[in-house]
Amino acid sequence: MKKGCPYGTHRVISPKGVLPQPADVIDNTMEIYDNEVLIDVQTLNVDSASFTQIERQAEGNVEEIKKIMKGIVAKAGKHKNPVTGSGGMLIGTVKEIGPAYVGDLKVGDKIATLVSLSLTPLVIDEIFEVRPDIDQVDIKGQAILFQSGIYAKLPSDMPETLALSVLDVAGAPAQAAKLVKPGDTVVVIGGGGKSGLLCLYEAKKRAGVTGKVICVGGSEKSTDRARKLNLADEYFAADATDAVGMYNKISELTGGQLADIVINCVNIENTEMASILACKDGGTVYFFSMATSFTKAALGAEGVGKDVNMIVGNGYTKGHAEISLQVLRESPALKELFLEMYA
Repeated sequence: MKKGCPYGTHRVISPKGVLPQPADVIDNTMEIYDNEVLIDVQTLNVDSASFTQIERQAEGNVEEIKKIMKGIVAKAGKHKNPVTGSGGMLIGTVKEIGPAYVGDLKVGDKIATLVSLSLTPLVIDEIFEVRPDIDQVDIKGQAILFQSGIYAKLPSDMPETLALSVLDVAGAPAQAAKLVKPGDTVVVIGGGGKSGLLCLYEAKKRAGVTGKVICVGGSEKSTDRARKLNLADEYFAADATDAVGMYNKISELTGGQLADIVINCVNIENTEMASILACKDGGTVYFFSMATSFTKAALGAEGVGKDVNMIVGNGYTKGHAEISLQVLRESPALKELFLEMYA
């Protein structure tokens, strides 16, 4: 059995010398190296920005979505959307473990990988079902987890598809939990979506009675979703690409003070400036959205003279799986909504 690099560089075909995520093509031969884990894949949870793009390209045709997804994997050896650059994650069952792999996994464990599909060697034999409303795809296939790849064993107290939908965005509520302090004014843009609802819950919990949480939904329907759960102090629907409109509304709701923390959870492009303008000088903007252009964010903030801390939407922070699943355990109403929407 061949020796593998903990970061999976032994799988990179082109260009040589890069890690698997930025690579264009990786080796998806399902014969494991000594420190890898082979997974029988059950479901792919495609990143929201990626699925939105694929669905638009396919004009909503399910068979075309399948064809596009299979084409991405056939070409790259992984599911890295060539337009958005993002992937998603998967659930499956551990089939084989290399003798040099260090960890607590055993054959037969049901797990969710918490590393992106954009770096995971993947083979799709067949796509059984596409669920466009929740960005999930049931497949017959296999994948490889590297030694450095993080994962979560699926909890026994909730359906697998529910756990998967939450774990896919686990970095967002966990970062919100880290960033928000008592008394903070927090704006969550895209607050009616999956990651947005979880962030609102954590923000409200952490900001406390002296803080203020503002939910910005992409539509009246998604805004109402958050309102019914009482997850914020203020709610409004807005076009997140309208930077000046966002600034005016947030300024009005905060008496001109603006937000200490802005969390961007949208899955469309050109929302960087709305996030930046809503934030006060010295505040923090957390771009969880994979549709974010960090060039636009950096140059845009400079262009309007905004001194704000901007955080890249790293999907991983310590304890993120536990924090996000705990939200559903703490909030029966949110769990009920997620069961209805995603399970």
